[in-house]
Amino acid sequence: QVQLVESGGGSVQAGGSLRLSCAVSGRTYSMYHMGWFRQAPGKEREFVAVISWSGRITRYADSVKGRFTVSRDNAKNTVYLQMNSLRPEDTAVYSCAASSQIATIGDRYDYWGQGTQVTVSS
Repeated sequence: QVQLVESGGGSVQAGGSLRLSCAVSGRTYSMYHMGWFRQAPGKEREFVAVISWSGRITRYADSVKGRFTVSRDNAKNTVYLQMNSLRPEDTAVYSCAASSQIATIGDRYDYWGQGTQVTVSS
């Protein structure tokens, strides 16, 4: 079993930065590829970023490429999402998830956190 807990969300003005963390418990953590997804009110969940278990492979949604950076520290069982140059359209609940695949589709993920709210004001 894998449990995920996100933190680091909050309110920020456009152009600001936030760093989200996802603490993962479970002895097989380092074998999972980790993804970040977000869901805004009234919208479907969308892929944000994914990082392979080794950290060598990352992929991003076009909407965040160049602004967001995903990373992981396997010694700390933690995945991060550094978000810079935030825009009002980035406002959403951000969730981390674990998968045995390097996937951009939510259905490919086996475990999910509860999410953390990010609000960007203009």
